Amino acid sequence: MTQSSSYFPIHVIGGGLAGSEAAWQIANAGVPVILHEMRGVRGTDAHKTDGLAELVCSNSFRSDDATSNAVGVIHAEMRMAGSLIMASADKHQVPAGGALAVDRDGFSDAVTKAIHDHPLITVVREEISGLPPKEWDQAIIATGPLTAPSLASAIQAETGEDSLAFFDAIAPIVYRDSIDMNVCWYQSRYDKVGPGGTGKDYINCPMTEEQYNRFVDALIAGDTVGFKEWEGTPYFDGCLPIEVMAERGRETLRHGPMKPMGLTNAHNPAVKAYAVVQLRQDNALGTLYNMVGFQTKLKYGAQAEIFRLIPGLENAEFARLGGLHRNTYINSPTLLDPSLMLKSRPGLRFAGQITGCEGYVESASVGLLAGRFAAAERKGETISLPPATTALGSLLGHITGGHLVTDEEPGKRSFQPMNINFGLFPELQPGSIVRPEGVKRFRGKDKTIMKRQLIAKRALADCGAWLGQEVAFAASA
Repeated sequence: MTQSSSYFPIHVIGGGLAGSEAAWQIANAGVPVILHEMRGVRGTDAHKTDGLAELVCSNSFRSDDATSNAVGVIHAEMRMAGSLIMASADKHQVPAGGALAVDRDGFSDAVTKAIHDHPLITVVREEISGLPPKEWDQAIIATGPLTAPSLASAIQAETGEDSLAFFDAIAPIVYRDSIDMNVCWYQSRYDKVGPGGTGKDYINCPMTEEQYNRFVDALIAGDTVGFKEWEGTPYFDGCLPIEVMAERGRETLRHGPMKPMGLTNAHNPAVKAYAVVQLRQDNALGTLYNMVGFQTKLKYGAQAEIFRLIPGLENAEFARLGGLHRNTYINSPTLLDPSLMLKSRPGLRFAGQITGCEGYVESASVGLLAGRFAAAERKGETISLPPATTALGSLLGHITGGHLVTDEEPGKRSFQPMNINFGLFPELQPGSIVRPEGVKRFRGKDKTIMKRQLIAKRALADCGAWLGQEVAFAASA
C-alpha cells in the first residue's frame, strides 16, 4: 500500500471552481478525495451543463496584471501554488486585452477531465441534502451562492438562525486614499462617540442644493440592472436601492441617508450643507470606506460616473461597486477559524463564495486554501497560513476576521462579500514610497500606482517564501 492510499479520503461537496480546486490541492498532496457534485442528478436555475467549474456568468477572470492589480496578483499566487483553475484558464485563454478571459466550454471540459483523470479523486454525482455525516471526519462544503435549500437549512441549523444571508444589499466601497479630504471631513453625527467610536467615525461629503439636485437627477436617469427570476424578491425593509429612494421624491434622500443634520463642515463651519453623503470605515485596516445607505442596482459604469458627482469623490477609486442580488454566504468571521474550519464542528471546512468572497478567482483561491489546510491536517502536518501581506492571506484575513466589530453589530452587518483588492492588504512600511529621481511632482495617480506596485511585489515575494519558492517579480508580471 502506497503512502497516498493510506489516508482516509477527504470529502468535498460542490464541483464548482472552489470545490474543484480544493479537490485538486488535496489530491496533489497525496490524500484521496471524494468529490460530490449535485449537477447530473439535480440541476440549478443558473447552470446549463453538468460540467465541473462551469462559468455561469462572465467568461472573464479579470485583470492578469500582477505588477499593479490585486486580481493579477492573486492569479500569480495561485499559479505558484499549482492551481488547476489557473492552469485550465491559461490553456483556454481567449483574447481580452490585459484581462484573462477563457473559452468557457473548453475551460470547464479541461477542469472536468483533470479531476476525473486524477487517480486520487473520485467524483460522485449526488445531492448532499444535509451536513456531511460525522463519520466522514474531514469535509469541505463548497456549494457556492446557489446552495440547495436543504443543505442551506442544515447549515443554518448547525450555525444559528442569523448565520446565513440569502440576499445581499451591497453599498459601494471607496479606497480611503482616493477621497479628497480638502473637501470632506471626519465627524460622527452630533459628534456621538458610541461604542468604540471617537466622535469622528465617518467621512462626510457636503453638497449644495444645486449639487444635490444634479445628483438626484443623475440617479433617476441612471441605467439599472434587472433582477433575474431566480434571484427572488428584490427589496426588503432598510435596503431600498438609492435610485429607488430618489424616485420616491426629490427630498427623500435628504431626509434619509443624505440628511445633513448634526454635521458641521470643518472646512467652512458657517455654511450649512444642503445634503451630506457619509462614508463609514469598512475594514480594520482603515483602508476602505463604504458609502452609507448607497446599496444600488445601477450598472457599474453608471455607478462610477454618478457617484463621482459627489464633492470629495470626484477622483474616487472603488474597491467594490454596489448591488443587490441573491447570495448565500455564512457569517464567516464568527463561525470559521483561520483555517476555514467551522468552530462548532472540527473537521468541517467551508470554501468559495459561501464563505463571503466574490468572483471566480477569489472563490477558487479560497478552495485552494481550504484544500491545502485539510490535506495538511489529514497528514498530521502543521497548517501553514499564507502571510497577511499576500493576496491569498489578505483575502483569508477578510473572510475570517478582517471586518469591524462593534458592540451594536457583532460582526454580521460589517461583514459582506468582497473581491480581492488592495484595500485588504496591510499598509506598506513608512517611507516605502519614495519619489523617483528627477520627478518634481509626485502625487495622485502616480503615487497610487507606485504604492500598488510595491504591495504587489511584496505579496509575490512573501507568497514565494510561504510556498518555498524564489520569485522573480518581473518574470511573474
